[in-house]
Amino acid sequence: LKVLSHIDSILRSPRAPPLIYRRSKGPVQNSIKENGQECGFEHLPLTIEMWADQLMALKDLHRSLRKLSLELVPWQTADPQDNRESIRVEDLQFMVDAILEDIENKEKNSQTPSLPALFAIVSHFQKLFDVNSLNGIYPRMNEVYTKLGEMTNAMRNLHELLELDSSAPPAVVVDTVGKLCDVINENVTEQVQQLLGTQDIHSIINKLEEHDCFFPPFQALIQDLLCLLEISNVDDILPTVRNLK
Repeated sequence: LKVLSHIDSILRSPRAPPLIYRRSKGPVQNSIKENGQECGFEHLPLTIEMWADQLMALKDLHRSLRKLSLELVPWQTADPQDNRESIRVEDLQFMVDAILEDIENKEKNSQTPSLPALFAIVSHFQKLFDVNSLNGIYPRMNEVYTKLGEMTNAMRNLHELLELDSSAPPAVVVDTVGKLCDVINENVTEQVQQLLGTQDIHSIINKLEEHDCFFPPFQALIQDLLCLLEISNVDDILPTVRNLK
């Protein structure tokens, strides 16, 4: 009776929802009276069963919200309520509020491209870098990134070697390298001319022809002398001949 009286006091409390207390009308069946007062909670078992089902459903709703949270805000830390046996409505409301707040902040602080815009970006990348399938996009991205790094390093080294400003465009680098090649070619041509003792290309040709005519017989003569004098070094020919006199 004390338990029933306590339940009755809870049911009649101003904080109690109207659903759990209804005063019986007409003949009262299965009702219990204490101190002359009627306890109108004969319908309470059905309400408690409904609440038990709702409490079980809260766990399922909590799992669904966790999955949604992992999809929308995967960077959020793990929910400390995961291992709790009882799930409160406040926990679920907190998760929903966190998701909504993150989505609102993302919309304010960033311009998330739409699905058509993302599709257009992917298609444009495929056209620029000749990628036929979606599976080939990531390998080609890696390849482009690697090539870009190599070119960047090469341009940086050329800027340093040519003593150019780091902001000099590639066209300036190419033009500087071309001028340097011209200077090197001019120096090589001049050195060849000095070596051959002529400034005329026809004279160079004539000297080369003279060399072709003179060198083979001279080489044969030297080989014969080496064999005749039984020596192997050209520098020993003259001393050996002097000794023969």
